[in-house]
Amino acid sequence: MVIDFPNMEEAAMPHFKGGEGTMHAKAHADEINRIMRIRMVPGSSVGEHTHDTSSEIIFALSGEAVAICDGKEEVVKAGMCHYCPKGHTHSMKNIGTEDFIGYAVVPQQ
Repeated sequence: MVIDFPNMEEAAMPHFKGGEGTMHAKAHADEINRIMRIRMVPGSSVGEHTHDTSSEIIFALSGEAVAICDGKEEVVKAGMCHYCPKGHTHSMKNIGTEDFIGYAVVPQQ
């Protein structure tokens, strides 16, 4: 199966999970996974939330963000991956001067 992100419409998600600014996403979802191409403008964030029923993997393509997982801050840059295991809490904020772009995968566990 090919997921054609370049030809998908991008949706704006203001204050996603209680975060600041707007996150933009192109998404595919089925009963097994939610796969998204995310774009966060400088200063925007995804609010803190807990993954009670799933984990989340975010692979950074460009930009720079700080991920806070269970209270621990980690900088995520292009080529790096942020992982929030099932049962854990995280948030993410674009701390760079350009858009943070990445792919997020949330397996339905």
